[in-house]
Amino acid sequence: MTDVEFIWNEMPSGNVDHITDNDLTPDDIVHALATVTEFTFSRSSGRPAFKGFTADGRHIFVVYNEVYENVIYVVTAYEID
Repeated sequence: MTDVEFIWNEMPSGNVDHITDNDLTPDDIVHALATVTEFTFSRSSGRPAFKGFTADGRHIFVVYNEVYENVIYVVTAYEID
């Protein structure tokens, strides 16, 4: 995935709220995509997902919807072991 555009919803209960609840920022997600270690799917929702690293070295799991080709809406993201 290159040249991806992210849709960020900063309204209450939007995707920015979901990731900040897990101590992540939109910049963390963008960096994780740039350092992706695996593309996969969420076991619970079946949505596409990827694993990558934040700039400070945390390994995270990002679940998203592909809205259009190369346009994604992050549903949630959280740190993994």
